[in-house]
Parts: sequence; C-alpha cells; structure tokens
Amino acid sequence: MKVLAWMRNNRWSFAAIGVSALWVLLSVITSHFNLNSLSGVVTSASFLVIVAIGQMFVVASGGGNIDLSIPSVMTVSAFVTVILSQGTNTGLLLALPAVLAIGLATGAANAFLVVRLRIPAIIATLAIGYVLDSATLIANRELEVFTVSSVLRGISSAKLAGIPTILLLALALIVIASATIRRTSYGRTLMAVGQNATAAHLAGARVGRTMTVAFLISSMLGALAGMLLSAHAGGAFLQMGEPYLLQSVGAVVVGGTLIAGGSATALGTFFGSILLVLIVTTMQVSGWPPGMQEVVQGAMIIAILAVAGNGLRKRSA
Repeated sequence: MKVLAWMRNNRWSFAAIGVSALWVLLSVITSHFNLNSLSGVVTSASFLVIVAIGQMFVVASGGGNIDLSIPSVMTVSAFVTVILSQGTNTGLLLALPAVLAIGLATGAANAFLVVRLRIPAIIATLAIGYVLDSATLIANRELEVFTVSSVLRGISSAKLAGIPTILLLALALIVIASATIRRTSYGRTLMAVGQNATAAHLAGARVGRTMTVAFLISSMLGALAGMLLSAHAGGAFLQMGEPYLLQSVGAVVVGGTLIAGGSATALGTFFGSILLVLIVTTMQVSGWPPGMQEVVQGAMIIAILAVAGNGLRKRSA
C-alpha cells in the first residue's frame, strides 16, 4: 500500500515502469535489442521530449489547453533553418535568430487569441497552424539546398562520451523545467492557474501573463526542435512535424501531467516520451502492418481524449 501511495504521488513512476516492461518485452522478442538499441530509441525520444516539455506547460495552464500549432512551427522552422543556413555554420548564425523569432511570434499569436480574444486554445492554435502551413508551402518553393550545418548535425546526431548529445540537451531541459515548476514563483502561479484560474486571479495572480508565457515556451521549444530535427533528418520536408502532435500530448498525459491542468511533471514527460517511442518500436519489431499501427495510435487518441474529458468534468464539479 505504501508503494502504491508513493506511485500515486509520483505519477511519473507509471511511465517508468512501462518503459522497463517494454524493454524486457523487446529483449524477449528479439535478441538484438540491447543497450545500443535502447540508445537509438532514447535519441528519437529526445526530440519528442523537447516538444513535449513545451506542450506540458500549456496543458498545465488548465482549461483543456492544448497547443496544436506545434507540428506546423516545427516544420516551418526546419525549412527556414535549411534555407537560411545553406548548410554552413556561418549561415546558422542567421538561421537561429529567425527560428527563435518564428517561435516567439507563434507563441505570441496563440496567446493573443486565447488570452485576449477568449478563443478556445484548440481552435486558436489550429488556426495559427494553418497559417504556418501556408508559409511552409511558400518556403518549400525556395528550398534548393539539402545540406545542414555541421555544428547543428553534431548537436542532433553526435555522441559525447558515448551518450547522444541530443539526450544530454533533453535531460538539461528536464532539469530546467522541473526547477521552474517546483522552485520558481512562475511555476507555482502556473499550477494555481491550472487548478482554478478564477481563484488564482482573485488571489492576485496575473493569469493572462502566466498563460502567455506557457504558450511562448511551447512555441519556442517547438521551433528549436524543428531546427534540430532538420539536421537529424538531413533536410526539411512537408509535414515532418505531424507525428509530434499526438505524441507530444500523449507523452505529457502518459507521463503523469494532469490534462485538466494544475499539476505537471517534467520527469514523467521524459519517461512518457520514451514509452511512446518504445510502443511504436515494439509494433515495428513485431511485424505489425502500418495500418494496424495507425489503429493503435488512433486508440491512443481516443484514450487521451477520454481522460481529458473525464478530468475536465471532475475539475468543473
């Protein structure tokens, strides 16, 4: 009973157990799955971690908020990175500010629609995503170079003392996010807003500013992930950010962050990201057809929405 109580207080542990169970399952299915294979899984999951941490801040703000513009900001950022950098480290100095500006503008636009115009986050961020998709189509016409900066490639694909550099970046982000949530006034305010925005406002919290920062964090991290993903993939292509829409929400919820808001765990988001990548890996290793994999992921969407609806109803009550 003490163990179960501890696990309920540390919801990230459920995702951690899931990772361990799937690792054992994959080891049984194939003798080729070892620490090196797990390293590849963790590398893929690290890109998801960067995106999911941003999504976590938006979800934690409560009200059923979800950032649906993440795939679009990732894709357009990847295109801008490749076009402006022209595959050189010098060009990267021009691409980096442009990508950060895209993230800043996207987050500000999302926050304006949600906070000022009172448009539901799902609708507002989806609309901004469509705008970014149009910009991506324009950028696709200008894409002539398919090389990436060696510095950016090193960050996204190289290893340091046998550890993937992108994993170290993801872990550093986890530490920063955890410290922000637990040890800063912004983190405490965000949790208060997520639990009850009206009560937080009456207590003197700046609800609008708190939610704005959450959307800015999400878009900025999405833009950064798109830049790194372009180096890892060796270029940019249309809809390259699409897989991260479901997975970013799934990693947040599976990791223990309450979809209704008011409680978040960065460590759980990390394990949730690895768990989702392992689920896909397990289906691929088991030889499941792509159609069945889509069915499973669709079932995950339904489960996530069901959890979201149940959590929101309880919060409203």
